[in-house]
Amino acid sequence: MEKVTLPFAANRQVHPVVIAFFDEPTNTFSYIVKDPDSDYCAVVDSVMDIDYASGRTNFDGADKIIDYIRDNGWTLEWIIETHVHADHLSAAPYIQGELGGKLGIGNQITVVQETFGKIFNEGTEFARDGSQFDRLFADGDAYTIGGMTAYAMHTPGHTPACMTHVIGDAAFVGDTLFMPDGGTARADFPGGDAKTLYRSIARVLSLPDDTRLFMCHDYMPNGRSVAWETTVGEQRAYNIHVKEGISEHQFVAMREERDATLGMPKLILPSLQVNMRAGHLPPAEDSGQVFLKVPLNTLS
Repeated sequence: MEKVTLPFAANRQVHPVVIAFFDEPTNTFSYIVKDPDSDYCAVVDSVMDIDYASGRTNFDGADKIIDYIRDNGWTLEWIIETHVHADHLSAAPYIQGELGGKLGIGNQITVVQETFGKIFNEGTEFARDGSQFDRLFADGDAYTIGGMTAYAMHTPGHTPACMTHVIGDAAFVGDTLFMPDGGTARADFPGGDAKTLYRSIARVLSLPDDTRLFMCHDYMPNGRSVAWETTVGEQRAYNIHVKEGISEHQFVAMREERDATLGMPKLILPSLQVNMRAGHLPPAEDSGQVFLKVPLNTLS
């Protein structure tokens, strides 16, 4: 992978404060990202808890994030979704209701909404224009968290709407990359593509070597302790799927062979229905009851 110059490396002198929260049932990390020179912050990839067997939801994990922000007297400016997650439900509307802030996602959310709106047979009342979110980011868009400038980098391949958010010397990669011993995300969901994923990862790994990378998931391969932070340099040197010397052709062959062996995430059906709505549950039926659909023999 060749190094290229990217505008996202601006403001690298800023070293944001990053606090990680781990949701063990879904192996998901959520983050508070704070401007070191003010009391403004963002939340990245929040989680709503669900017991799928009973259909019960709660916000215990999200409440820990809310309490942390309140206890420190911080102001929440942004709630960021790196993509439409297929393995956990977003708590974004709940956090927004408690703390305010604007909710943002990549502008290719419209592609995801169109795809899964059809799969779940959503009617015309389901908007497929991304209007459930406050901001739809295009590649290269900038926004501010206090005095920090953050940049959205389009990194599709896992899903069409995946974005990496580069904030000072930190980047939040969503599911695009795992820790070096975990490799990379699958690319076989509708709209995913292994070649596109390789090229997106190349963009991320073109950031300076000391850029801190924060993962969305960790599955603790070989029984090691949970980990969520690495660097571009470590990924380039050690990532088992995309380290230096692994070609696009080799990666695509590996990724497609590996993806063919993987089952669907256990929460993919509720996650997609909720997350394509920006974390809102589907509309209630006339009885007032909310239902999630299970399309049979559709996803494989």
